[in-house]
Amino acid sequence: MMKNGDLDHLTHDGKRLEDAFFLQRDKALIEKQRAMKEMKETREALAKASGIHNEAVLGKLVELGVRPETLAPLSLIPLVEVAWADGSLSKNEESSVLKAAAGMNIKAESAAYDLLRQWLRNKPAPAMLEAWAHYVQGLCEKLTEEEKTSLKKEIIGHARVVAQASGGVLGLGAVSEEEKAVLAKMEKAFG
Repeated sequence: MMKNGDLDHLTHDGKRLEDAFFLQRDKALIEKQRAMKEMKETREALAKASGIHNEAVLGKLVELGVRPETLAPLSLIPLVEVAWADGSLSKNEESSVLKAAAGMNIKAESAAYDLLRQWLRNKPAPAMLEAWAHYVQGLCEKLTEEEKTSLKKEIIGHARVVAQASGGVLGLGAVSEEEKAVLAKMEKAFG
């Protein structure tokens, strides 16, 4: 037979168990909210660093663990490669690359900007475009067709603007054969 003290002890133990359960559940909810906030902040930072605005692509990049500090320099490679395609870099091309970088929220005091300035002073090794292509190919294996198309449109679009910066009448419009070849290599990387 249960005594009143035993019932009090049982009730107290039940209350402690209930408190522990809700504390654990609250901790899990708080952790989930923190993770969601971090994902949102990462998605926003990726959008700023890359110029990519497609939510599905940004979500996939976050899911794959791509960080803004990694993506920023990688997103600049196509711009630099197109600018150097004919072996020299015109002032219009340099200006176009820097404008695109600013549009991607690459700050003048950042490591990505310093790297970009170095690439604009000295033509990068051809292996850089190859490394970028391998990165994009690996990334595209994890994207849906729609996400891949959107990513390709964004990246190739930025590169095409740079390609158009130095050609044609008054430096507008025409794309050289060398630039077309680099753009074709980039497009091929998307499969």
